[in-house]
Amino acid sequence: MNGNDNSLKPELVFHQPWKKQDKRAHWLIWLFCVIVFAVVSVLDRSHTKLDPGFNPHVFALINAWVNSIVSLLLLTAYFLVKRKQWELHRKCMLAAMALSVIFLLGYIAHHVCCGPTYYGDLNHDGQLNMEEKNLAGSLRWVYYILISTHITLAGLVMPFVLYSAYRALTGEYAKHKKLVRYTFPIWLYVSVTGVLVYMLISPYYQ
Repeated sequence: MNGNDNSLKPELVFHQPWKKQDKRAHWLIWLFCVIVFAVVSVLDRSHTKLDPGFNPHVFALINAWVNSIVSLLLLTAYFLVKRKQWELHRKCMLAAMALSVIFLLGYIAHHVCCGPTYYGDLNHDGQLNMEEKNLAGSLRWVYYILISTHITLAGLVMPFVLYSAYRALTGEYAKHKKLVRYTFPIWLYVSVTGVLVYMLISPYYQ
């Protein structure tokens, strides 16, 4: 058995695999994740509002479209791999990863320009009074569940997405398959709930 698992699944070899560099990959993946976690944590605790000269909530709208496209790409990639269309599958997944980077940049831009938005906050004072809570109703709790699971799972799945891509690109298809068994549904959930979160919170943008 060779190191890249090609002997296990010869039909999966659809491109020249990258050279394995596990130690370097581990460092790069975790460095990227730590930087992203740090930036997001700082943004969640900051209340900066920079004026870009246009409606900054356009970043949130773009991100909603990005999440929609990522969801479609993930589902398309899933059906492509079932049909053994490996090259198209790879292109869909790489496109989904590239769009996720665009999402991250849009997320940062939106938070830097707008600061936090609270569900039900009709007067935009950063607090929910009893009247606003009553008007928001039980849908407020639906939003809280969606946003909390969306953020938590987005953070948890990030390194697994990167490792899954690395294993595929280095030709370690057996390891890739084991990872995506759990990574795929979580990533799909994160992308779909990203759209739902935008639909729920956007009416409260100032």
